[in-house]
Amino acid sequence: MSLVEELLKEYEHVIESVALIPSDGGRFEVSANGQLIYSKLQTKRHAEAGEIVNIISKIVD
Repeated sequence: MSLVEELLKEYEHVIESVALIPSDGGRFEVSANGQLIYSKLQTKRHAEAGEIVNIISKIVD
């Protein structure tokens, strides 16, 4: 399941939009409400399954 599918499954009722923005240099960053919540460049690793959803659940709840 993709990250977008996972997010929509859990939070479709509160998500107004989802944007995927291509980048270069190995970036994978996730922002919510203008706040950076995950950065592959900062952590030096890709997010684990469910990790982004768990971070967002703390913001939403």
